Amino acid sequence: MTGIVGPWHGDDWRTARPIAPYHKGDGHVTDDTLMTHALIRVYETVRGHLDAYAVADHLVPDLMSRPRWIPELEAEALPLQRIFLAEKWIVTRLHYGHADPREAGSGNIVNCGAAMYMAPVGLVNAAHPEAAYAEALDVAGAHQSSYGREAAGVLAAAVAAACAPGATPGSVVGTCLALAKDGTRSAIEAVCEVASRHTDSESALAPLRAAVAPFDTVGPHYRDPSLGARRPSRLHSIEELPVALGMLLVGGGDYRRTVLGSVNYGRDCDSIATMSGAICGALHGERAIPAAWVKTVSEASRLDLHAPARALADVAREVFFRDTARRRAHEAAFTALAGVR
Repeated sequence: MTGIVGPWHGDDWRTARPIAPYHKGDGHVTDDTLMTHALIRVYETVRGHLDAYAVADHLVPDLMSRPRWIPELEAEALPLQRIFLAEKWIVTRLHYGHADPREAGSGNIVNCGAAMYMAPVGLVNAAHPEAAYAEALDVAGAHQSSYGREAAGVLAAAVAAACAPGATPGSVVGTCLALAKDGTRSAIEAVCEVASRHTDSESALAPLRAAVAPFDTVGPHYRDPSLGARRPSRLHSIEELPVALGMLLVGGGDYRRTVLGSVNYGRDCDSIATMSGAICGALHGERAIPAAWVKTVSEASRLDLHAPARALADVAREVFFRDTARRRAHEAAFTALAGVR
């Protein structure tokens, strides 16, 4: 693929895959974008740092009670009716099961569902990857466990690191390796070591898949996973995050090259492209994104793609000012306790 494609199943999109009757192609966004925008709306409401309780108090009601335009359904519907089963789990556990939000992710399949929409956490903590990592782990606790939750923290950290002045694809990957734990760190290291030897995404596709395969529990047939797939483990990693970081290196941080490489990787390619594209956007800003893509997606999906970005930028500024005030108050209190050395 070299750009936005036509409808994936033509006029038969409603019946071609009855279990997933979605109109893909034609610039229609997927559940990654729907969930990202939903999380931004939570930030708009809370106007502060989020935690697992914010997911229960604000994200769940947004998903299950407020109809919105769903591009893949070409209809007004509840976001809950479009998102995948691993995201429906949030509603099941928090609304119906009344689980402790901090532990609600336990028992869900382990996948990229939390990581795919964690970019806003990185932007609210811009240039502070350690804070982004910690906040995303808290938020994702309501959704995922194990390496799925870990990937959410590392993706948020990657976006925050990309916001730092002078950041590069290499510095972003270095930050991820410094923070990531267990199989997630090993997978990122293996994939990025291979990616560093490629500058063309087509030649990198098979080597990147081979590098991540030992850490991926789904197996070679994405729609027919093994019995041991998506189970908690300290040895494994989701596939999408390491590959997104690998494509970031292969594409040199260029938005078009990185996103197209991610899409052409296949498998869960919308999530891979969402992650790698978010990092490229944080590195370079809106100017890096092809204007024709923005126009086509905005019109086809009937979405204002700029409004959520402006809203999140306002929240990030407010949060920064409050964080600064709290830090200075802490400094003054500690100085009063310990004196100046």
